[in-house]
Amino acid sequence: MAPPAPSAVAFVPARSGSKRVPDKNVRRLAGHPLLAYAIAGARASGLFSAVVCSTDSEQYADIARHYGAEVPCLRPVGMASDVSPDIQWVEHMLDALAAAGRRFDVFSILRPTSPFRRAETIRRAWAHFAGESGVHSLRAVEKVAQHPGKMWVVRGGRLLPLIPFSPADRPWHSAQYQALPEVYIQNASLEIAWTRIVAETGTIAGSVIVPFLTEELEGLDVNSPRDWALAEELARAHPEALPPVGAPPYP
Repeated sequence: MAPPAPSAVAFVPARSGSKRVPDKNVRRLAGHPLLAYAIAGARASGLFSAVVCSTDSEQYADIARHYGAEVPCLRPVGMASDVSPDIQWVEHMLDALAAAGRRFDVFSILRPTSPFRRAETIRRAWAHFAGESGVHSLRAVEKVAQHPGKMWVVRGGRLLPLIPFSPADRPWHSAQYQALPEVYIQNASLEIAWTRIVAETGTIAGSVIVPFLTEELEGLDVNSPRDWALAEELARAHPEALPPVGAPPYP
């Protein structure tokens, strides 16, 4: 007999203190607040026993509930600053759920700032995570556009390569992008991890992390006014790329 599937909870983090794009987590894109797309994708994936929003704002909590997420409690203000580490609110929410008798084997973080992440994206990532043995977590990544082999630091008025490992006869800063080692950068699309890793390592990812390569728009991260303008343009040109919300717009 096959073992039971692990129980999983989706976390949608939505603090209220964004500075570069004020209130970005609830700013409307194609008629709905940004967090609506994260909740819709999580619910449509069919993978999660619960979809939970972690927020410090009563208004954000009301919006999240409108779109079908749970908000068991508000995030403490001390865990909602722009320098608060994710481990704080993840532990807080896992503890709150456990206190209510709700324990999960796996958690996934689905940030509202990736509105083009669809249910299919989440299912593909889950299949990749579930197919690996001995891993602690999965993290969404994409190839870098600006390669660190071409980056510099300034010391004493002189340029020094940020990464000093390139061959002396062919330094990376003078090589074509295609000739450089493949380097990946994380994006905000999604993370999946075993819940036990939080208690065992005090982190949300552990040390054995499997990469998940995002495709096309699903890794787009909205964190600046320029990102927002691009997201609006893409939503107008490709409305099918957004997850279907299935709920009326929040009033």
